[in-house]
Amino acid sequence: MRSLSEAYIPELPNYYRGKVRENYDLPDGRRIIIATDRLSAFDRILASIPDKGQVLTQTARYWFEATSDICPNHVISYPDPNVVIGKRLDILPVEIVVRGYLAGTTGTSLLTLYRKGMRDMYGLHLPDGLKDNEILPAPVITPTSKAFDGGHDEPLSPSQIVEGGLLTHEQWDTVSRYALALFARGQELASKRGLILVDTKYEFGTDETGRIILADEIHTPDSSRYWIADSYAEAFRTGSRPKSFDKDFIRAWVVERCDPYKDEIPQIPDALIEETADVYRTAYQTITGQSFTPDTGTSSVLDRIRKNLQSFFTAK
Repeated sequence: MRSLSEAYIPELPNYYRGKVRENYDLPDGRRIIIATDRLSAFDRILASIPDKGQVLTQTARYWFEATSDICPNHVISYPDPNVVIGKRLDILPVEIVVRGYLAGTTGTSLLTLYRKGMRDMYGLHLPDGLKDNEILPAPVITPTSKAFDGGHDEPLSPSQIVEGGLLTHEQWDTVSRYALALFARGQELASKRGLILVDTKYEFGTDETGRIILADEIHTPDSSRYWIADSYAEAFRTGSRPKSFDKDFIRAWVVERCDPYKDEIPQIPDALIEETADVYRTAYQTITGQSFTPDTGTSSVLDRIRKNLQSFFTAK
């Protein structure tokens, strides 16, 4: 199995390693972002999933191009299937999560908080009597603080964001308008592919002029929840979960065998890794309507990326 677990290229300047992406800042204000195949969970790397980085980069490319009329994004070029050259931004300290359904599993999801009896959250009020996975009257924004250095995201209301100085009133209005418009476009195009875009997260940043720009990724299988549309009605009627691109095989397998926060991770079977890779490939093809073309070259994925980025080696 060909995979990209590391993408360190010493000839490139100003290296920064994220959980999944390797970043290099060029002197002229551009950033090289290489999506590896690393799978991150439990604050650690569990495995390397073949083609995952290419799937995420190319899915985001599809959506960046399909929404460029709504708001500006950071993309400058794509020199390689795993690489985007983007405009370097100052990332805003608020993560914008848009939800169309009462769903989710994280501690900050609407469903988790609703099950705990909360009805007022994120500056919203939800009525009693809603069911798991029920469609909301209209999509809502559930912003959270953007945690750094291992911290945890915390729910925020618009008033907390503005009064706390995280964003100005104008910035909040802009990112809110952009996020809801992006989500509406995402739901529209997803429905044509037989999918429901349930919820997603967006990251925004500002450039040197203060202009707000969409960053990171958009509507990928990692940043968004998709359901298979024709499974929703029956699942909602029976109280079960609609069919989705379920990538949690590895996470569930690990939890059954150890405490992933404390113990050494057991060797994950190749068959399980390949099953997860197939889910990512299928997700790409279903979401975009385009065929996925894996890299089958004779050189490694990293060698291919190095070759495609050679023109940047003198940019130190």
